[in-house]
Amino acid sequence: MNLTIILMVIVACLALVFTVQNVAAVTVSIFFWDISLSLSLLIFFILAIGFIIGWFLHSFIAYRKDKKEVDEIQNDVRSSKQ
Repeated sequence: MNLTIILMVIVACLALVFTVQNVAAVTVSIFFWDISLSLSLLIFFILAIGFIIGWFLHSFIAYRKDKKEVDEIQNDVRSSKQ
């Protein structure tokens, strides 16, 4: 069997055990909203939001770095033509 498939099955089993053990309902207060959901769903949503924010920040930083490099190259080309 492929190592990747074995690791995916192990992670899926661990996620299932985590979900089964954390089904207790918790209430989260955000500003003036009260949301009641299971603890495992709350942790999953927080994790997903963290990944999304991290991905956007990484993309933004990479974009700015690439733009800076392009601007430097364009400035070098302009200065060499003069």
